[in-house]
Amino acid sequence: MIERDVRIINKLGLHLRAAAALVQTASGFESDIHLRKDEIEVDAKSIMGVLGLEAGQGTEITIIAKGSDEEDAVRAIVGLIEARFNEEE
Repeated sequence: MIERDVRIINKLGLHLRAAAALVQTASGFESDIHLRKDEIEVDAKSIMGVLGLEAGQGTEITIIAKGSDEEDAVRAIVGLIEARFNEEE
């Protein structure tokens, strides 16, 4: 199992398009992937779960992955977040 903290840096946070991109990325991996914000933990492959985090700009979340491709999964999600979900700002 791998856990990695990351800060949401894009201007609009985990809004619908960014959440959809995160879910799409997570769904490409076999590992179980969860996101945690404070005491809330959700399935990273669930759009409703990810949106339910209400993670705005500056929010720190923890990515938790467990499975055969956990390292690649965490790397891909962190990369997406650090690239601001490929949005122009």
